[in-house]
Amino acid sequence: MSSQLLFVQGNEACVRGALYAGLQFFAGYPITPSTEVAEHLAEMLPQQNGVFIQMEDEIASMCAIIGASLTGAKSMTATSGPGFSLMQEALGYAMMAEVPCVVVSVQRGGPSTGLPTKVSQGDVNQARWGVHGDHSVIVLTASSVQDVFSITIEAFNMAETYRTPVVLLFDEVVGHMRERLELPEPGAVPVVDRLRTSVKPGVNYHPYLPREDGRLPMSDFGGVHRYNVTGLFHDIWGFPTEQPEAVDKLLHHLVDKIENHTGEIARWREYYLDGAQDLLISYGASARSARHLVESLHLRGRKAGLLELQTLWPFPAGLVREKTAKAKNIYVVEMNMGHILAEVKKAVPNPDKVYLANRTDGQLVASADIGKVMRVIEGRGV
Repeated sequence: MSSQLLFVQGNEACVRGALYAGLQFFAGYPITPSTEVAEHLAEMLPQQNGVFIQMEDEIASMCAIIGASLTGAKSMTATSGPGFSLMQEALGYAMMAEVPCVVVSVQRGGPSTGLPTKVSQGDVNQARWGVHGDHSVIVLTASSVQDVFSITIEAFNMAETYRTPVVLLFDEVVGHMRERLELPEPGAVPVVDRLRTSVKPGVNYHPYLPREDGRLPMSDFGGVHRYNVTGLFHDIWGFPTEQPEAVDKLLHHLVDKIENHTGEIARWREYYLDGAQDLLISYGASARSARHLVESLHLRGRKAGLLELQTLWPFPAGLVREKTAKAKNIYVVEMNMGHILAEVKKAVPNPDKVYLANRTDGQLVASADIGKVMRVIEGRGV
C-alpha cells in the first residue's frame, strides 16, 4: 500500500495522526476552535473499532480518557482555552498516577471566553504551569498540516514511553488552515505500543516499580492484577503514603523522567541558521510568518535564520543556547506577551540581545510586523 495524498485542515491532520498512532478511545466536549477534532473522530474512530463519546464537560472528558487508558486503550481528548483550564486538576492526576494519554488544546484568544474564533498562543504557560505542585510536562506543537500529523504520532509515542500525559498545543490558524497531507502507509512511521508487564497472574505486581531503563510496565486495570491508582503520593503498590523518603523519591521521579530526557524529547526545525546574524525563534502559526520573512531576507543576501520549536516543554534551553551562540540579535516571534521570550532570555548568555515581535489582538502576526520590530532595533531597512 502506497502513501495517500489528502487536502485537509490541521485539526483533521491531528485526527489522522492519532488514528495512525493507534488511538482507541476519545472523550471530549466540543469547543471552538478544536471542534473538528471531535467531529472527525465521531465518524472515523468507530470505523476502526474505537470508542467515541461526547462528555458533559471538559472535566469529565479528561477523567474519562484517564480511565480508558488505565484499562489499556490509547486515549485522547481535545479542547481549547476555557476547557483546558477545566482539565488541569485531572491532568495533574494523570501525571501523579502516570497515566499515558494525549490532550489536544487548539488555542484561542483569552482569558475567559475571550476571542473564541481568533488566533492566540496565550496558553503556553498554562500548559506548563496550570497543574499545581512541582511537576514536569511534555508540550508539543507544529506549524504545518504535515507536521501536525507527525507530531501527533510523536505525542502518543512519548506518552507511552514516559508514561505521562502529553499536551499538543496548536493554535486556531494551524487547526483551521488546509494544506496537503501525505498520509504514510501503515508501518512506515514508528509507533510505540503500550509496555505491558510480564508478571504472571497471581504474582505480586508493582505498578510503580521502574525497570532498569526507567520505564514502568502497565497491567490493564480490571484485568488479571489487582492494584491501586491514586492522585495521592504513593508507594510501589500504588497505595497512599506520607513517608518523607517515599514522597521525595516519587516527586523527583515524576520530574526527572521528563527533564532528564529534554534532549531526546526536543523536536525542532531550522532554516538558514549557518552564519545567521539575525536569528528568529518561533513556533506554531507564528513560525510561518517568521519563515516567510527569513526566506525573503535570504534572497536579498541578508544573514537571517529561523529556529522553529516543536517542543515547548520541557524547554530545550541547551538547543536554544547552541543555535543562537553566534547571532547578533535574537527575535522571538509569538502571539502572546512573551511566554517563550522569557525562556529564551533565561537560556542565552546575553538576554539583552533578545527582542519580542508579537501580536496579541487576535490577528496572525505577519512578516511585516516582525520587520517593523527589526527596523526599530537595528535602525536599518528590512
